Amino acid sequence: MSSRVQGREHRLSRWTAPIVWSLAALLLAGLIINGGTLDLRPQITGQPDARWAVIGVGLLAVTYAGWLIVVLLRQDSGSEDMRALSGRIQSGAQAFLRQEYRVLILFTAVVALLLALLIEPRPWVSLSYVLGTFVSAAASWIGMSVAVRANVRTARAACDRWAHALQIAFSGGAVMGFSIVGLGLVTLTLLTLIFPQSYVWLGFVFGATIVALFLRVGGGIFTKSADVGADLVGKVEASIPEDDPRNPAVIADLVGDNVGDIAGMGSDLYESYVSALVAAMVLGQLTFGFAGVITPLLLGAMGILASLIGAVFVRPPGEDGEGFEWQVHKAHQTMNRGLYVSTGVMLIGSYLVLVRLLGDFGLTLFWCVLSGLVTGFLIGPVTEYFTSEYKPVMGIARISGSGPALAIMEGLAVGKMSTVAPILIIATASVAAHHFAGLLGIAIASVGMVANLAMLLSMDCYGPITDNAAGIAQMTNLGTAVRERCESLDAVGNSTAAFGKGFAISSAALAAMAWLATYYETADITVASIADPQVIAGLFVGAMMVYLFSSLTMRGVSQGAFAIVEEVRRQFDEIRGVLQGQVDPDCVACVSLATGHSLRAMLLPGVLSCIIPLVVGIVLTPEAVAGLLLGSLLVGLPLAIMMANAGGAWDNAKKHIEAGNFGGKGSTTHKASVIADTVGDPFKDTIGPSLDILIKLVGKMAVLFSPLFTLWIWPL
Repeated sequence: MSSRVQGREHRLSRWTAPIVWSLAALLLAGLIINGGTLDLRPQITGQPDARWAVIGVGLLAVTYAGWLIVVLLRQDSGSEDMRALSGRIQSGAQAFLRQEYRVLILFTAVVALLLALLIEPRPWVSLSYVLGTFVSAAASWIGMSVAVRANVRTARAACDRWAHALQIAFSGGAVMGFSIVGLGLVTLTLLTLIFPQSYVWLGFVFGATIVALFLRVGGGIFTKSADVGADLVGKVEASIPEDDPRNPAVIADLVGDNVGDIAGMGSDLYESYVSALVAAMVLGQLTFGFAGVITPLLLGAMGILASLIGAVFVRPPGEDGEGFEWQVHKAHQTMNRGLYVSTGVMLIGSYLVLVRLLGDFGLTLFWCVLSGLVTGFLIGPVTEYFTSEYKPVMGIARISGSGPALAIMEGLAVGKMSTVAPILIIATASVAAHHFAGLLGIAIASVGMVANLAMLLSMDCYGPITDNAAGIAQMTNLGTAVRERCESLDAVGNSTAAFGKGFAISSAALAAMAWLATYYETADITVASIADPQVIAGLFVGAMMVYLFSSLTMRGVSQGAFAIVEEVRRQFDEIRGVLQGQVDPDCVACVSLATGHSLRAMLLPGVLSCIIPLVVGIVLTPEAVAGLLLGSLLVGLPLAIMMANAGGAWDNAKKHIEAGNFGGKGSTTHKASVIADTVGDPFKDTIGPSLDILIKLVGKMAVLFSPLFTLWIWPL
């Protein structure tokens, strides 16, 4: 057989599965858009309910994730050393989640009991809350379990072909992306079929928020305690490379990438997804009845189909090119192609769905969807500019030659400047959406922003997988060429991870505004005047909550890192042969230390985040709670953006220096950048991402417990 024929058959086999999945997605999209046998009033017309089509789309997403798992697990997992190292990462990550889930079960039991006693309809809100926690926890577990198996397969594939490694890493991330949206949409739609009461849906999304809070805060404290501790002793004091097997904290760091950046981010964006849908459903029910409930669900279904079509377009080049820069460029190009395709399909599909269902008002809502889509699309390049190798990051790398103090100052300046464009974009989208459809328009805009979540989360989870793959390549001595391929994938992963954090925070802002609008409706508030002293008090308390939460989580990282530093120093000093590579370090001790500390440190910020809104609502007035929601949003949003982007900028400035610039590895410039990066680690991976959950959590607490806020009103 000629090489030309072989090449043609190879190309056909590469595109067979994508064509099949695309046709399935287009078939369901056509069914939803045409509405052939569907009806918005099934109880009147007797036609099949449109929600069954939504459930079908959700099941398609879950099926696609399952197919990816089967294909991925068939890939070569490498040598015995690689499998052993991957097994240690898997066991550490699963041990952490098991212990965190034990704490979560106890917390869930207490909250479920309170909901069963206080919130109507009893006990369905409570049971819905439990269901929300279970689905979110299960989806996060599935995604993380696959990701920790994808990292070693990515490293092994990089031994042969860079393009194959890219495909495996993206597929591993796509399992999380499509599991999250598929399970979320199916479960939520089934709830609406069984329970028409909006408070039952609110209980479900509240459960998802609690899981996101625990996994984001706990996972963030774990991963950054290990990361900072490993860097301070290994890279700064002992001058050994990153991911060096002699460092006992390296395994804990790799475990943290999975529990924080995959399980934590997955639960975070899952919560954003169902939050946006439920806020729009509650407001839509008040405006349009059943049609207002089904519209956000159909938009969510269309987003899954658009993401599926976009994901199958993430096909790397058939042949590998040479050089780090070529690989980074092609990986960016491959990822962006999928994002652009999914955005375009969503734009067309949402227009057809809304106009078909709601006529002229559907066109009005389409402009709201468009504002959300554009917001999510623009956040990407803005975040990339401030966190990738552009002028801001180059400035940090250059000034690091004058010491860590100036590097930290420059990074803070970059982070603060990076808030300007996102805030203006979000403000513009909010004003535009409100202009077109009032408070409902803001909620629909938030749905538009998270509609492509499956694609966006796939890109985000790709980052930690490639980071782990680079670590495995280093620790198992796969060679310079393989390490370079993994690092080129990881360089793109840094950008997708930074974009994911920026997207998560920005989507949280729109979702928080949607929940504020929902609270006004459910609490029957017309105006919360800033001339009212109780509203002002609520504003101050909301602002204070953000700083209290940030302080507690930052202290959790610093104390955890201190414990890791002491343990690594002890092993270097007391265990002979560790630094010489003659004796294996005690990695289990560092994993156990980080796990125990993170679980203790996450409880207080989590409990206070739930208690403070309740106290304000019961002791003061419902209007004071509106002030609290607004205060937490106005302070929390820019602070979260600043911290996430400053941390990303410090990280990539360090990587730019490690690539051989400004003195390269081991130079004083490099050591200054490492110190600045250790400051940025909790910024970008613990506090910043956790704040976006906080500003949404207070909104849900307000809406869900609003019936209690009229039981006692302060006599003044």
